[in-house]
Amino acid sequence: MMDQDALLLQAAKDVTRPRRLSTSVEVASVGAALRTSMGRIFTGVCIDAACGIGFCAEHGAIAAMITAGENRIESIVAVNEVGDILSPCGRCRELVVQVDHANGDTRVLLAKGARPMRDLVPDHWLLDL
Repeated sequence: MMDQDALLLQAAKDVTRPRRLSTSVEVASVGAALRTSMGRIFTGVCIDAACGIGFCAEHGAIAAMITAGENRIESIVAVNEVGDILSPCGRCRELVVQVDHANGDTRVLLAKGARPMRDLVPDHWLLDL
């Protein structure tokens, strides 16, 4: 794993601190980190709410990036509470492509190495533009 990937992975692990906010809301059992094309790292955690209004950790990291005025994702990773790397769900894959559709080469860190986002969403209509 490259040094930059190790830093990104550690940033995701650092925010993963599972806890219950109420009887119906758990947070931070998954943490995510992304690196932008400007080299900045943004993190986020999942919010699991009883009625489906929560969101994934990748969504939190992407929201932080957009809030800071950036939208070009170089690499992204998500981990669970024991530090295992998770593959992004379909909703997260779609959000990455929608936010940064000019860049199907966003590197997604996976347990078996990194792959470009275009491999995880083959034939996506935005990546063909």
